Amino acid sequence: MSENTLKTKTKDFWQKYEYKIILFLGFILVATISFEAGILKSQGMEQNPLIIEKPAVDNSSGQKSPEGQNLPSEAKNTSDNANALASNCAFLGSKNSNKYHLPTCRYAKNINPKNVVCFSDENQAKSKGYLPDKNCIK
Repeated sequence: MSENTLKTKTKDFWQKYEYKIILFLGFILVATISFEAGILKSQGMEQNPLIIEKPAVDNSSGQKSPEGQNLPSEAKNTSDNANALASNCAFLGSKNSNKYHLPTCRYAKNINPKNVVCFSDENQAKSKGYLPDKNCIK
């Protein structure tokens, strides 16, 4: 290639892509300046570590309680009652819903124990206007 053709091709390339090249270089320049400004600003900042404290002593007896045992006695009783009720039911429904579930279904476990409706079979649930939950009952 001669020198003239190289100059001509370079000139044509520059004319064709001038806007895109300048825009790209501008983005790179702004990004570099922003990054450096962030580094300079953070050098003067000192962060304190985040400390999360969890009490390890039960207030009533003064003894250490295992994790998960810090529930109020009311919550323990209602969950025990719900488990006992669920074990006697073939299907569970809620007073606030029109769906019935298997007791092992995750949605049945989310029903508030005060709102649990117990069914001995599917016919009983359907006769009271409940529909099967498509996630639990296929």
